[in-house]
Amino acid sequence: MPLVAADARLVPLVRELERIPFKLGPGVIERCARYGALLIQRNTDVNLTAITEPADIARKHFADSFSALAVRRWTGRERLIDVGSGAGFPGLALRLALPGLVASTLELDGVEIRNERAESLVTERRERYDVATARAVGTLGAVIEYLLPFLHIGGEAIAWKGRLDAELEGGRKACAAIGGEIVAIRSTADLGLGDILPGRSLVVVRKIRSTPLRFPRAPVDAKRRPW
Repeated sequence: MPLVAADARLVPLVRELERIPFKLGPGVIERCARYGALLIQRNTDVNLTAITEPADIARKHFADSFSALAVRRWTGRERLIDVGSGAGFPGLALRLALPGLVASTLELDGVEIRNERAESLVTERRERYDVATARAVGTLGAVIEYLLPFLHIGGEAIAWKGRLDAELEGGRKACAAIGGEIVAIRSTADLGLGDILPGRSLVVVRKIRSTPLRFPRAPVDAKRRPW
């Protein structure tokens, strides 16, 4: 496949990512701009995302994904699983920012794409990952139920949320049942990104004990008894 040239409109916009308190390596912004251009091109054939303007791709996809770099300590060698990647965010974006990252559900080299439900995949990948991420997947409780079974004890889940207050109680109930604890809630305003990503928060959940094998539940059971 020929390399797609970066849309010139994306480069200065993606530079807003340098405001995140994490030093991006050389070439990351240019690779993100190139990926953004490819996304715009492919989206004309396949409906990958409703976000198609260069400024929105830079902010609502890349900046939003990279905000995770500021909410935990990264070595760059984590084994990561991203549930519900869609057009590749946040998983692929994090892989671009952390070249040593091993990412499942995406892969450049060292990235695996699995087109199946998390409830099925976890039967072979339980407790194998250091970090699990999910953006725009469900309520906080549902996200915790999806992600924590993939993590080893001490691993961390990161959930991107908008309005959060109504979901916190369910999230804490899910943690109590599944073996996690909420260790941080960081708003985009706290991260200095409130002007370009208003009303967003990242919730970090650490796994503190093994998850009972009954989790995650089948979709029909989870729908019948939501958190």
